[in-house]
Amino acid sequence: MQLEFLPSRTMTAYIGKMFAVRIVAVLMMLVIVLMMLDLLGESGKILEYPGNGQTQLLTYVGLRMPQLISRFLPYSVLLATIITLMTLNQNSEVIAMKASGLSAHQVLAPLFLVAGVTALVTFGFNERVVTRSTATLKAWQAVDYGPLPRDSEVHSNVWLKDGANIMFARTATGEGDAMTMTGVSWYQRDPSGMVTRIVSAPAARYANPGWTFDKPESFDVQSAAQTLLPGPVVLAKAVQPVQVVIRKTDADGESLFQLSRSIAAIRDAGYRTSELQGKWWHKLSGPLSALLMPLLGAVAGFGLARSGGLFVRAVIGMALGFAYFVVDNAALAMGNFGGYPPLLAAWAPLFLFLLIGEAVLIRTEE
Repeated sequence: MQLEFLPSRTMTAYIGKMFAVRIVAVLMMLVIVLMMLDLLGESGKILEYPGNGQTQLLTYVGLRMPQLISRFLPYSVLLATIITLMTLNQNSEVIAMKASGLSAHQVLAPLFLVAGVTALVTFGFNERVVTRSTATLKAWQAVDYGPLPRDSEVHSNVWLKDGANIMFARTATGEGDAMTMTGVSWYQRDPSGMVTRIVSAPAARYANPGWTFDKPESFDVQSAAQTLLPGPVVLAKAVQPVQVVIRKTDADGESLFQLSRSIAAIRDAGYRTSELQGKWWHKLSGPLSALLMPLLGAVAGFGLARSGGLFVRAVIGMALGFAYFVVDNAALAMGNFGGYPPLLAAWAPLFLFLLIGEAVLIRTEE
């Protein structure tokens, strides 16, 4: 029995079902409460746009909820671990399992199994649902909750530097030489930084180099005179399509494959990609944190319940779990600033707390 990972199918099903139900219950509680608080803060901005009402509020809920589920699922696994093990401990079921010859790792085995499935589901959910809802929500917020953009790949409100001048586009679509912009304005500035002329156009397309402004209008700031220019003009020759990718690449709104393409494009242009590489690796290591939570919260499941130390053990389990999330965010931030290599920033906290959890479990129970 000591050499078997899951010695009893009945016990595995019993503990696994108990654990899974508690994960769902805790997650629903957290998401509902946080969704209500978030909606209270955003409802004023949503309803401020003329014509918005209950439909738009429900749309916001539908786009925001996947983000909350993805973010707080690991916390739910941690809390469900502590609740499940405390229940088993209080009912003396842990003592009975250990008396039958099971080790602490075997007692935790059903929890690891459910957590592993949760990690796989989280990864698929992030790639297929969360990235799309995040991209759509940010595009919607960019237009102040106006008409919802049909294409989540549209880059909204893009500001780009053209040497001393500035180029603005309401939207930018496409990639490379096929990129087009709408609602374009080019701000010409003098050496002191003051805007002297504004050229605007309904649309612009990449001319390699520069951008061809269709039906352009020129506004002279000093004379306040606006004139219609004869024919298309080519401006902003220092602005390249890759700058839009660099300026608007959002790792949270792109799948693993899309983010890989963005990183490759930015790297080919000679720009730094360590921040995006760290987030790319974190898309893999992040869901695996669910697999770590049963180990960090395991300290709550052992020890005598009547000794009065069960509450202290539960607090220690919660502290270990929340410490992991703090260190994980700190390491990712350090990676963004270049303090850590991207691979180390994404994976080091996971392996560090894996060793800490194993050390605590072996030292106290094995």
